[in-house]
Amino acid sequence: MIKRFDNRVVFGVLLLLGGTLLLLQTLGYLEDAGDWFWGVIFLMAGAAFLTALFSGQWWAVFPGMTLLALGVTALLPSSLEHYKGLTFLGGIGLAFWIVYFMDRSRWWALIPAGVMTTLAVISVLPDRVVGLETGGLFFIGMAITFLLVALVAGHRWAYYPAAVLGVMGLLITASWMNFANYVWAAALIIAGGYLIFKYVTNRV
Repeated sequence: MIKRFDNRVVFGVLLLLGGTLLLLQTLGYLEDAGDWFWGVIFLMAGAAFLTALFSGQWWAVFPGMTLLALGVTALLPSSLEHYKGLTFLGGIGLAFWIVYFMDRSRWWALIPAGVMTTLAVISVLPDRVVGLETGGLFFIGMAITFLLVALVAGHRWAYYPAAVLGVMGLLITASWMNFANYVWAAALIIAGGYLIFKYVTNRV
C-alpha cells in the first residue's frame, strides 16, 4: 500500500510520456512531438493549480489559467497558428474574469480582464479591419472596460477615463473617414463664431 505520494512517480510519468512522443515522431506517426509534450505538461500543471480553487485559494487561478493557455497554444496545429495570441492572452484575461465573478468585491480584476480580452481580440485582427484602425479599437476596448468598472462596480470616477479613452478610440478608428478633420473644423467654426458673437454683443 502506498502511504504517500512520491514525486519520482511524476518524473517517471513525464519521462515515459516524453519518450513515447519522441518515438512516435521518429516512426513518423506524430509531428511536432515537442509541442505535444510541453502542451500536455502545461495542461496538467494548469489543472493541478486550478484544483486549489476548491480549497478557496483564488490566487491559483492565475498560474492555472496561464499554464492552461500555454498548453492549448502549444497544441494548436500550424493551420491555427494565427490564433495563438488569442488563446494565450484570452486565457490570462479569463483568469481575471474568474477572479471577479468569484468575488464581486475584487472589482480591480475587471481592468486587467478588459485589457487582456481586448488584446486577445485584436491579436487575430489585421492592422485594418474594413478601414478601421486596430489601435483605435484598443482604446475603445479600454473605454468599455472602465465603463464596466463604473456601471458594475459603482465607481463613478471610472466614467472619466472611459470618456477620454472612448473619444480617443473613435478619433483613431474613424481616421479613415477624416472624421478627426471634421471635429477640428467644427471646433474652429464654433470657437470663431463665439468670438464674433461676443464682439458684436459687446459693441451693441
